[in-house]
Parts: sequence; C-alpha cells; structure tokens
Amino acid sequence: MQKLVIAEKPSVAQSIAAVIGAKQKHDGYLTGGGYTVSWCLGHLAELSDASAYNAGYAKWNRKDLPIIPENYRFTVAPDKRKQFDVLRELLRSPEISEVINACDAGREGELIFRTVYYLAGCTKPMKRLWISSMEDAAIREGFQNLRPGRDYDGLHQSALCRARADWLVGINATRYFSLLYGQTLNIGRVMSPTLALLVQREAEISAFVPEPFYTVQLDCGFTAATERMKDRSAADATLSNCGKTATVISIERKEKTEKAPALYDLTTLQRDANRILGYTAQQVLDYLQALYEKKLCTYPRTDSRYLTDDMAPSVSDYVAAAAAICGLTAPETILAKQICDSKKVSDHHAIIPTVSDGNADLALGEREIMKLAALCLLRAVSDTHRYTEVIVTLNCGGHSFIAKGRTILSPGWRVYDSEKKETESILPELTVGQTIPVTAAAVKEGQTTPPKHYTEDTLLSSMETAGAKDMPDDAERKGIGTPATRAAVLEKLVSSGFVERKKSKKLTTLIPSALGTALITVLPEALQSPLLTAEWEHRLKEVERGKLPPEDFMENITAMLRELIQTYRPIPGAAVLFPSEFEIVGKCPRCGRNVVEKKQGFFCEDRDCGFALWKNSKFFSAKRKQLTKTVAAALLKDGRVQLSGCYSERSGKTYDAIVVMNDDGQQVNFSLEFFNARE
Repeated sequence: MQKLVIAEKPSVAQSIAAVIGAKQKHDGYLTGGGYTVSWCLGHLAELSDASAYNAGYAKWNRKDLPIIPENYRFTVAPDKRKQFDVLRELLRSPEISEVINACDAGREGELIFRTVYYLAGCTKPMKRLWISSMEDAAIREGFQNLRPGRDYDGLHQSALCRARADWLVGINATRYFSLLYGQTLNIGRVMSPTLALLVQREAEISAFVPEPFYTVQLDCGFTAATERMKDRSAADATLSNCGKTATVISIERKEKTEKAPALYDLTTLQRDANRILGYTAQQVLDYLQALYEKKLCTYPRTDSRYLTDDMAPSVSDYVAAAAAICGLTAPETILAKQICDSKKVSDHHAIIPTVSDGNADLALGEREIMKLAALCLLRAVSDTHRYTEVIVTLNCGGHSFIAKGRTILSPGWRVYDSEKKETESILPELTVGQTIPVTAAAVKEGQTTPPKHYTEDTLLSSMETAGAKDMPDDAERKGIGTPATRAAVLEKLVSSGFVERKKSKKLTTLIPSALGTALITVLPEALQSPLLTAEWEHRLKEVERGKLPPEDFMENITAMLRELIQTYRPIPGAAVLFPSEFEIVGKCPRCGRNVVEKKQGFFCEDRDCGFALWKNSKFFSAKRKQLTKTVAAALLKDGRVQLSGCYSERSGKTYDAIVVMNDDGQQVNFSLEFFNARE
C-alpha cells in the first residue's frame, strides 16, 4: 500500500519526493519509499461560470439577478484536465491507503487540495503537511509531525466562503452595474473598496487648498527658528525685533531609544521593496515564491512578524546565513528572544532567509529581495538604537526660538539600516543664561502640502489597516484582503483600466482613471466600504477558527446582494460618466438608448433591451449587400433605407428597393418595398 502526497506545484512535489525517497518517475507523478507523489497545477478546478447553472445566464439580463446557486459547481480547466485525471485515478486507486495534503500551507492551498479530493469522490484518510520552509530538514520534520486533515476543516470552509463570496459579488454586481450604465464594469469584493481608497485620496488632493506659513530663523552657528505663523506681518514684526544677540533660556536633554523593528511579514516586505527598490507587490510575491521553492526563503504568504519560541536555538544559524548574504558582520550579541514569540505567530512565522546551502542561479530581483529579508533579520536581532536629543530655547527680541540637536550614543540596529543613514546634528556646548551672537536673521516662507498620491507601499499599508480602529482589538483579521491576495488585487485594478501606474523619477504612484473614479461615484456604500470589507475579512477568519458557521457568512453576502438589486436605482445623469468605448450609430427604437457599433453588429448599450442589427444578417447576405454603418444609421433614424443593386436569387438580376425594418420588441425582421424594378 502507498501513501499519496499531493503538492501544489510540480517543483514542490519534486523537492518533497527527493526527501522522502520517491525517485521513480511516471507520467504526472513519482513513486518510491512507500509514497506516491503528485501535484496540482495551481487551481485545477474553479467555480463554474454562471452559464453552467442555466444556459440562459450566458446572456446578461437584469431580470436574472441575483444569480445565487443552491449548490456550487466546479469546472476543471481544459489545459489542466490531463493532470486532474491523473490525480483522480490515484485518489481512487486501491493501492493508496491515505492521502497527504502537501499543498501550500494556507487558505488557497487548502482549497486547491480539497477541491480535487472531493471532485474525485475520495473518502480515504487525509493528513496535512504544514511547513514554513522547503529545506530538507523542514520537510522531514513535517512528515514526522503530520496532522489530521480534519484539523483544517475550518480553513477549508473559510476558503470556500471566500471563493463563493467573490463569485457572487463578481457575477451579480458586475452584471448589474454593467447593464445599468452600458459599459463593462468589473466589481470585486476586495477590488472595489481598494479602488475607493484611491479615489478618496485623489478627491482629498483635488480639494486641498495650500496655506502659506512663515517662520523666522536665526543663524547662531546653528539654526534656531520660531513656530509657524500664518500671518506674514507677524513674522515681519518678529524679525524687526531681533537683535544681534540671543539668550539661552532653557536646555532640555533627553536620552531616547528606538527598538529594533520586527521581522518581515509579506506586506511589510512588499512595502519596503516598493519604496526602496521600486518593485510592485506582485513582483515581490513572485520573487519570494521562487526563493521559497528554491529552499532559500521561508513561506512568503504570512501575516506574522515573529518566529516561534522553539526556533530560538536556530536563530544564530539564520543570522550567520543572513550576514553572509549581505557580506556583513553579524552582531556580536544576537538577541533571539526579541524575535521569538509563539503567541504572535498565526499560521506561519515571519519571512527569513534559510540556512540552505543551495547555490541556485538567482535573478536580480530574487537576490535583492533575499538581501532585504537578510538585512531585516540582522536589524531585528540587534540592540536598541540610543541617542540623546537636545532642545535649546533661545530668546531674541522677546520672542522664542527653538534649536534641536541629536547625538548618537549607540547605533544598535541602525548599522544595518541601509535606507536611513542617520547623521548626527550636534549643538555646541551651551549653558542657561549664555548670550550668543546672531549673525543673520530672515523670514522663511513655506506652504502646507496636500496628501500624497498613493504608492504601492502606502496603499498596502492602508489596505492592511482599513477599518482597524472601528473593529474590536481581538478581531482575528483586520484590513482589506489578505497578505496573499493584495498583490493580485492591485494588478487586477490596473489590468481592468481602473488604475494607472504613473512614474515620476524613481517614484511610481497609483492614480485612479476616469473610469475608476466614475465607478466609485455610482457604487453604493455596501460595495465600496473599506470598513465593511474589513469586517468580512474578520468574519472569514472567524469561520476558519470555528467561531462562525459558514452558512451565516454566506447569508450575509447574499442578503446584501438581494437588497442591492432590489433597492439600487441608477444615479440621474450618471450616464455621462461612462462614455461608450464604441462609436454611436443612432438611437435604439425600443428604449431610446444609444446603439453602438461592435465587431459583429450594432447593439443597444442596454443589454436588457436586447436590440441588435447583425452584420451577418441572412437577409442582406442573400441580396449580396452588407449591413454597413451607413445602412444601420439610416434604419435607426428612418426605419428604412434605399439600396441599389440588390441581387435576386431567383432571376440572377439586380434591382433597387427600399429595405424596411420591422421590430416587434423581441426580434428584428426586414421587408422590401419595390420601385423601378428591373427584373
């Protein structure tokens, strides 16, 4: 009897097979050592399209909404059918005694495996391999500590709820608003609230009115300045009172410390990589996934920034590996305790480079991301950064001026901070009551600045914290989306035409397009609220933990959609926000909306209306004439058009005639009125 191991990708399956001794290759799997090892190709099967439930759903029609399946179906992708058949045969084989889920240890990995397992009709015992590193030692340890599959039933239910909720919102809201506004408008449970953040920021920038402010600055060998003043005359008056000397009124010295930052989770690494290297969130995830599969980095899709307590003895080895990656010396004292806290670790620990000896050829992006992760580890185990801050208050002409200085006492973790090379700002030795000369004084003018456009760094931060202040402190998950999905959401916004990346020097900002802004303008609060979406993410985590029945979560989503479709009405005049991407040919004789030209014909913008003039019309083809844009425009304007040189199939001759359009509200037909016949 064999144990069947199913991984998420072929490369991962091969790494696992090498460790457990499955070295004999077959078509779609490997065997050996009492194991059969096979793989999925990502999602082999996904939720079926709406037309799988009713052929009529292939055509978008408002009266069909909301579409809410009683039982959800899955469809195997045609290009993945062969591998699915391999897995189904293996899962049903009498030679297989139990199945080990070795897909990625997260929500999507659980869904990928369970979908194949259940579609194959398998009921064999299920175990779970849950590892955070692809190192050989981690794989061996994982197989020694396999956990019952039922321990992850909640994770599977959460994954199903996420997939079904996204399907429901995507299918129903996209169709509904596309039909209402005559243009395809892709709407997503996470995508739309993220777009709303961008649109809100641009509105704040557009509405911002800069205000001038003024300070008076003294040059005393160092700079001292007043607080900001809104009135230029007040600043000028202060300047006029300044003399040639200033008196030290007070000196305040404070010793301050900055604790070493925590390790990276996926979002913080994506943010730093965007700010420092200019990489998109998706690029960072792709590089990390490649490093993980090459055994050079731990599992990327994590929201934890600590290691587990049992990893403390290995921290020195990880630090040595990180120092080697960066070509730096490791800290003399490694403070492992400040990065190990099992209570702060969820499904996976923080991202760190492994101690693997692998010398794989790495792409530039992979090398840079691994170096970032290594530097973060070196910082995280280093001592506190300590400095003395000095605040000096001067009196000149009866006005107060402030000077600040900083003296570094111990650099600590900042020796590994390549981004922020801090310089000391040392003030001279001063005493209270001392008089010092003023060599120059001047009014400096400034302006308040608007909020900054979002970058991927700052948008990821806003997605992570959206709604957090309005949710309970013990909420299982806060924010929009998950670390694993946020990158894909940003890419979908760009590919859908809702957001544009604009590069200026080294900074790339995310700007909502006119279409994206228009969409948020008409979307109801339920579909664009970051707070509501953050609440859904929290509830998905409660499903995973067994605190919320999945039926309750789904009922919340379906109730929202039903209410939306029953109560939402188009915003008057909003049609101007969605100019047609197609050329307008005329007005629809049924509903009065625009008729536009598309590849196959001339169609009413309102899909519910259904009016169409097909270019391949048999009526026109039989007469060897084409239903051109000119002909269509005449039919729409006058209901008739004169055609010359029509071909007669009966006589083989040509004739002139008037084509009359007859529309019964369901179907368009044509008839002829003759004059000057030449048959």
